[in-house]
Amino acid sequence: MTEGNEAGPKIRVAVIGAGAFGRNHVRVVSENPRAQLTHVVDANLARAKEYATRYSAVATCAAEDLIGNVDAAIVAVPTSVHAEIGVPLLENGIDILIEKPIAPTLDEADRLVNTAREHGRILQVGHLERFNPAIVELERLATLPLFFEIHRMSVFTLRSLDVDVVLDLMIHDLDVVLAFARAELTEIRAAGISILSPKVDIANVRLEFADGCIANLTASRVSTEKIRKLRVFQPGQYISLDYAKQSAVVCTVGGELGIEFDQRPIATAEPLKIQFDAFLDAVETRKQPKLNGTVARRTLEVALAILDRIEQHAGRVGKTLAAHTQATGWKPGSTQR
Repeated sequence: MTEGNEAGPKIRVAVIGAGAFGRNHVRVVSENPRAQLTHVVDANLARAKEYATRYSAVATCAAEDLIGNVDAAIVAVPTSVHAEIGVPLLENGIDILIEKPIAPTLDEADRLVNTAREHGRILQVGHLERFNPAIVELERLATLPLFFEIHRMSVFTLRSLDVDVVLDLMIHDLDVVLAFARAELTEIRAAGISILSPKVDIANVRLEFADGCIANLTASRVSTEKIRKLRVFQPGQYISLDYAKQSAVVCTVGGELGIEFDQRPIATAEPLKIQFDAFLDAVETRKQPKLNGTVARRTLEVALAILDRIEQHAGRVGKTLAAHTQATGWKPGSTQR
């Protein structure tokens, strides 16, 4: 990681979107000695002014005001407008860190990736867990992952309801699994249901890879508690990670008791700050970040395939319920058996 030089020129950075997560980006940019927060952009000018004033930046409602005035921008707006906001910035020489998922469709993801390539811009995507110190430790520990079990549960909020839980939450874990899997993805099985929103709120997915590696993932945004846990099995070892606690325990076959437990020493840190430093490194060196547009596009492709499988499963369940109703007279909500 590049060392900050407070006496040298700072990278001028704008944050677009000052909502629940965007304001965290505002804070992180303002605290980084390598960057200067120059603009806060939000459709709600009063909200933009609130955070811009706090950090001595300019408030605006228009992303086009950034052209010629910033070197880089963080795009933390709804996924549905990622390409609409991001493409003009890239075309006008601005490097961007865009929140996950990269876009709602592959066509829009391709627009972002191709525009960044054509104009020689940095396009990094905010798959934040890849910068979690626990996942960084897993990169050192992983030898031959053969089985993943991942649970990501959140209490329901009104944030990010423009996308399904797969694109909202599970995509973090899809990115991690795809990064660690050593072979081609060969099979996807998935099921999910809508509970409190028009979109899928809880989903269960099984991925199988050509080498036999299996990943079971469950994501829910209607849980009563917040859970962020990953377990991975590899020859002779079982590794348990807690994303939230940034902890890792390694269980290895051997020793007097037949199995040895090793609580890994992990220096905790804020992943958002690590991610932003990586973005600044890419802006300064012009080297592609590990979470670039191409990597994020692949993760999106798998996520959309999962949603397609969920829709297929819902269709089969619908036919089963219709047949049951016709045969028994049962209807949803009825207690009749």
